[in-house]
Amino acid sequence: MTQRPRSYREASARQRILHLCDRHSFHEWVGPLERLTSPHLHALDAPLAFDDGVVVGHALLAGKTVVIIAQEGLFNGGAVGEVHGAKIRGALLRAVEERVDYVILAVDSGGVRLHEANAGLIAISEIMRALFAVQEANIPVLALVGGSCGAFGGMGIVTRLCDVVIMSEEGRMGLSGPEVIETVKGIDEFDAKDRALVWRVTGGKVRRTLNEAQILVEDTFPAFREALERLLDAGVKPRGFSMATLQEQQSKLLERTQLDPAIREGAQLWRVLGMEGDVPLLSVAEFNQRLKGIDHES
Repeated sequence: MTQRPRSYREASARQRILHLCDRHSFHEWVGPLERLTSPHLHALDAPLAFDDGVVVGHALLAGKTVVIIAQEGLFNGGAVGEVHGAKIRGALLRAVEERVDYVILAVDSGGVRLHEANAGLIAISEIMRALFAVQEANIPVLALVGGSCGAFGGMGIVTRLCDVVIMSEEGRMGLSGPEVIETVKGIDEFDAKDRALVWRVTGGKVRRTLNEAQILVEDTFPAFREALERLLDAGVKPRGFSMATLQEQQSKLLERTQLDPAIREGAQLWRVLGMEGDVPLLSVAEFNQRLKGIDHES
């Protein structure tokens, strides 16, 4: 009998889907048996995956109908290529056709697959357009960030477009990854080998503090599942694209520009907000409780 992995971070995309959704409810679309692989990786004689690193399908979650999409970080860092992106876009558009209750997007990606260059970039733009179509159909999109590759590059942008982001402390999210920043700007700007610094800049606690993630959970399947169930029970409304909504978001961005420009990472931000003590060492429960007591964006 296979033992269920407890860590969301260490699990594969298929394990995440199977342990998050209602038992035996997942039906995969364009699965490995169809062997739809990347033509670009094939041309380069690079390793292929028969699902091209993303699993998509229909399932039930707490009795609600969902389209669930899970990226496989262990294949090319979850990077988006032509086929990978087309599967995500197709699943999003099928969610609209089938009028499901929610879309769940389990992000685990370093961004665009460099082997596929422009095809990957175009795929990201198509995913964004499809995600807007889902939200315009009044179907909320919930993002999960807790995999080893995080949510960076184009998929970092896609994640922030979702209606709610659930993140673990071990998750990471940003536009450019630490290694990219160090390569472009130098080690004096960002030392990607300083793991504590990486998490103080891109990790779950700082993203929750900035309200870029709305829920912070432990790195376990029960924690992610419980957070999803609470949201589904309460009901989530898509953010919408009304002028009032856009103006509110713009106002919050302008407020953020008022923060001291000398603040460059989480430890400095938490001191400014009055969160005393060694915040990185707090448990998720202690951190969430401490965050309730301060004035921040949530």
